[in-house]
Amino acid sequence: MKVLSLTEPYATLIKNGTKKIETRSWKTSYRGKLYIHASSTKIPKEYKNNKELMNLVNINELNFGNVICSCDLVDCVEMTDEFINNIKKNKNEYICGVYAKGRYAWILDNIEVLNNPIPAKGHLGIWNMN
Repeated sequence: MKVLSLTEPYATLIKNGTKKIETRSWKTSYRGKLYIHASSTKIPKEYKNNKELMNLVNINELNFGNVICSCDLVDCVEMTDEFINNIKKNKNEYICGVYAKGRYAWILDNIEVLNNPIPAKGHLGIWNMN
């Protein structure tokens, strides 16, 4: 299975359906089922200090070091000014990512929460887990 590791609270925001776009500096040609792994890395101070972001998630729900949900990666869009301006209309989505011209928006759909999170060590990029 294909997996993407994210630092919390972003993995939980996807699991909860609040975040449906993952922003990255790199594009991917992969489309299909993608599992979301909440890395074991502590929440960076800059995230903790972002009250708007942290108010979107219950800190007791965070699930460090586990694969917590699956989704479909349906598209990867290079960000333009027009794309960014449209995303700004959805305040919660906008504060859940880094939106800048030339970055990439990975569009996620069909998010399904795993009943039993799967412990895993994360990796950079999209990685394979048996």
